Parts: sequence; C-alpha cells; structure tokens
Amino acid sequence: MRKRKLAVFDVDGTIFRSSLTRRLFVHLVEEGIFSKRALEEVRREFEAWLNRTGTHDAYITKLVKVFMKYIKGKKQEDIRRVSRIVVVEEKARVYRFTRELVRDLRKKNYFLLAITGSPYETIRIYNKFLRFDKTYGWVLETDGGGRYTGQTKYVYSVADKRYLVERVIKKYNLTLRGSIGVGDTLVDASFLNMMDKPIAFNPSSGLYKIARHKGWQIVVERKDVIYKL
Repeated sequence: MRKRKLAVFDVDGTIFRSSLTRRLFVHLVEEGIFSKRALEEVRREFEAWLNRTGTHDAYITKLVKVFMKYIKGKKQEDIRRVSRIVVVEEKARVYRFTRELVRDLRKKNYFLLAITGSPYETIRIYNKFLRFDKTYGWVLETDGGGRYTGQTKYVYSVADKRYLVERVIKKYNLTLRGSIGVGDTLVDASFLNMMDKPIAFNPSSGLYKIARHKGWQIVVERKDVIYKL
C-alpha cells in the first residue's frame, strides 16, 4: 500500500490570524468566567508588543501564565462552550497563503497534521472547520468533577513537536518523502527540520535566522500581498 505524504502545520499565527489562546482568554473575560483583572495582568506585555517595545513571545508567555492562574477551578464545560463561541465568530480569520496551501494538499491526499500550543478544547472544535486528519493541542488537567486543576497534562514544546510527528508517522504509516511543514516561531523549527519542504511563514526573528541559515523558503503575507523570499 502506498504511503500518504505528510503535511504539518502550526495553527496560531500560521493558519489562524491571531492566537486561539488569546481569543479564548478575552472571551472568557467577556463571559464573566475569568475576572476582568486577568486582562489587567497582561496589559503591560500586550501594549509592549503592540508598541514594538516587547516581543509577541513575551506577551504570550505572560498570557499563558495568567490563563493557568484563572483556569483553576473552572468547569471544562464552560471552556468548551466559550471555545465554540470563539470558533463561530472567528473561524474564517485565516491567512490566504496557508488556506490555499491546505486546500491544495487536501486535493493531493496529504495527511494533514496540526500541532498547536492552544488548548485542545478549542482546536478540537476549530478542526470541524479546518478538517485536518489529526490535531494536537495543549491538554489541561481536570479533576473527577470536570473542573480544571490549574495543571497541564501535555504542552507541546520544541522536543515534543518532533516527537509527535515521529509518532504520527509510525501510527498512520506515513512518509516524509515530499513532506511539507509550515510554522512561524522558533518552537516550530524542530518539526520543520524533518520536512522535505519546510516553510517559515511570517517568521519570528529566531525562526527567520534558522530559515536563512538552512535555506528554507520564507513566506510573508502582508495585507493582500504574499511575498516569497
């Protein structure tokens, strides 16, 4: 039996034109599940990123820390409900380059894999729109009553993304020949390095340096123009 080719995508900032974690965070405050204080606790990092005096990575790192602080004791069913709101309202806010690439690869029968640092509750619902073959997200621990403990079970870091790709290849009998990977931050370099065709899409400075050094394709989408470097 001929093996299917693999295509691996990051989601936040690569397919979705924002961060699913960030949008979920904001909606949880709007729904009254998180206190309004939560937004104040990330305001400095958020404004530093907007004003280009700080980095997006620093902002997201702080956001995740505050998210974990406020998620403790909250009901999983509430997070799922708000995740559905996020997806319904924002599902189409995707980049044109990756949207069209996914469509093309689906027609060619690629196995489409998404690995994201956003909560699994959200990416699971979002995938009803994306229609990937397999998705992995940030898994939060719950107790016997369906409430979050404030601890994580799985967070896909640099090493984990490579490990996950290797596991998926074995489990679904895939091949890396002709494989394609798309990511936007340094954490994605581990799986991009495995691909026949790695693409650094709107890359952070760290990923940009690696892509330049290794000769990977660099793609930038700005407004309605796509630049291939």
